[in-house]
Amino acid sequence: MKCLRGTAVFTLAAALTGGCAAKQESPATVARAEQLMASSAAKRGDLVLRCEPSDAQVLLDGVEQGTCNDFAGVSRSLRLVDSGFHQVEVKKRGFYPYTTYYEPGKARVTLKVKLRPLAPEGGSVSP
Repeated sequence: MKCLRGTAVFTLAAALTGGCAAKQESPATVARAEQLMASSAAKRGDLVLRCEPSDAQVLLDGVEQGTCNDFAGVSRSLRLVDSGFHQVEVKKRGFYPYTTYYEPGKARVTLKVKLRPLAPEGGSVSP
């Protein structure tokens, strides 16, 4: 009887182990998980903009993204997910534009931009 009970426990343990080992992720699920892990490991950059004037336009790779106010906070930043250099341009009518290039890393970066007026504050050009 002892031998029969031991065999039953062994058979039950083997069945449970075999059942768990037999249940494996399908290849499509594993491939998707690997893809998600690779994408999360890719460089992604968050760019916070502090600009004067704060209503200046922001362009990323030539495409308008909004104003500096839109990307000036802790929870509001310009998210760059593609690797490589990106052109960031800040401009407003009546001011010289500011252009720089940024390569995303894994950190949040704050860019402080102060646009210079085209004409002096008095409005006239001195000789």
